[in-house]
Amino acid sequence: MVSEDSNTGGTSQKSTSQNGTSPNSTPERRGITVRRAPKFVPFMGLGGVIGIIVAAFVAYGIPGDESFDTGAVFGFFLVSFAAGGVLLGAITALVLDKVSVRRSQRAVVESVPNPTEHDPEA
Repeated sequence: MVSEDSNTGGTSQKSTSQNGTSPNSTPERRGITVRRAPKFVPFMGLGGVIGIIVAAFVAYGIPGDESFDTGAVFGFFLVSFAAGGVLLGAITALVLDKVSVRRSQRAVVESVPNPTEHDPEA
């Protein structure tokens, strides 16, 4: 639902109706763009989780130098791979966002008047 605020700069401007159309005129038509855009936070979170899993595999699954504690090695790889995973997740979301812009569709919407006290269907 789209709503417009008629209060600007502290002065009140009275409109003829709630949706910006006069009661006797036709409803307002407006063109919009409809697309499916990805949410960036889930992609970045998933990239971070995958980075943590890869860091655990590298630190504990691959034999390394005995002079380093495996917990310290895991901590180092955790920071490195989690940051890289978040970055890759953000890049993936950006690519999908670009694809969704290309696949966007145009639509026409029409405002619907708000029901009044005298409307029997309200």
